[in-house]
Amino acid sequence: MLDINRIVQNPEELLSTLQKRGVASTDIEAKIKSVSEKQRKLKLEVEDLRAERNRVSKEIGIQKSQGKDITEISASMKGVGDRIKAIEEELTKEEESLHELNLGLPNLLDPSVPEGKSEADNVLIREWGEVPKLTYEAKTHFDIGEKLGIFDFERGVKLSGARFYTYRGLGAKLERALMNLMLDTHTSENGYEEMWVPVLVNDESMTATGQLPKFAEDFYRLEKDGLNLIPTAEVPLTNYYRDEIISEKELPISVCAHTSCFRREAGSYGRDTRGLVRVHQFQKVELVKFVEPETSHAAHEKMLQDAESILQKLKLPYRVMLLCSKDMSSASSKTYDIEVWMPGLGRFMEISSVSNFKDYQARRGKIRYKSKEGKNLLVHTLNGSGLAIGRTLAAVIENYQSADGTFQIPDVLKPYIR
Repeated sequence: MLDINRIVQNPEELLSTLQKRGVASTDIEAKIKSVSEKQRKLKLEVEDLRAERNRVSKEIGIQKSQGKDITEISASMKGVGDRIKAIEEELTKEEESLHELNLGLPNLLDPSVPEGKSEADNVLIREWGEVPKLTYEAKTHFDIGEKLGIFDFERGVKLSGARFYTYRGLGAKLERALMNLMLDTHTSENGYEEMWVPVLVNDESMTATGQLPKFAEDFYRLEKDGLNLIPTAEVPLTNYYRDEIISEKELPISVCAHTSCFRREAGSYGRDTRGLVRVHQFQKVELVKFVEPETSHAAHEKMLQDAESILQKLKLPYRVMLLCSKDMSSASSKTYDIEVWMPGLGRFMEISSVSNFKDYQARRGKIRYKSKEGKNLLVHTLNGSGLAIGRTLAAVIENYQSADGTFQIPDVLKPYIR
């Protein structure tokens, strides 16, 4: 959700963002200007009528005290009151219209975001670690896991359908070990407070973080209860402060949570149909920050490093990519992807997205802080995966595999395996 005054005063900024994102800008600018101008005129008219009502009310009081007949002037007052009520109703409709229009707009792009059409135009920022040079043909994590009996995709399908899976024995232990490593690192070393949050949230929460109204097809909904299964812990963590005013001295706030995440993967038919890469239910540790606007760039870079620290502990080779304009989520102003090397798949795979939303989510969710001067200002929100656990497990298996079809457990995980 954007600052309408900013759009009206500088429409080129919005039009540039829409063009770079590949979003049709058909008369959006004209609609915003038209509704804003109509709002302005209605507000002025209401103000004039209220002033007139106040003036006439005083006049009625004077005439009444003088014993004069106030029938005619009182009748005129009723007309003024009726007109004010009618304009206020019209003004409410215009405000709702503008609000709905604004909810559908994407975030303004940060100036550093490269313009591009697809992931091929993303920019390499840095690489870490060395891609293992295997002397044998690399196997995929799902082939290794099924052979060792730690994954069972067939029974996952039997239980729930395509893109579901089960872990057994060491598979379940490794998932839990990775979760604990991530939470321990982020809370003990990276400065986050651990939280436990619901995986079912209301529509207001999904709207504040940007999933609604545009992306309702991407997540699971419990229609009878008016609740939604979260696609990421970003939703409940960010909405924790929805409709609240935070004290400036509390900022920055850094929180993390481990949750199950649920996605319909509506547009991914035929892609990554095997393994742990693209599934309907998965575990993830999420990082969220609430910061003052002037510190959000530095906070973004720090959060990126926090997510990278997990891969470095696991000694997994990866690269950091700055996403181009058409490969970003509509709510993000700037996003980095961390991609881990997958020998079995023969490619890099996204394992974390780290995004700066600036005041986009805060405006939708009315998340503010009170400055030293006593002003209520919008915070900037950021979030990132720290990390997607199933994908991390897949990367561990593929990068630590042996020629005999087994794999080694990274040293950093051994204390967590009992």
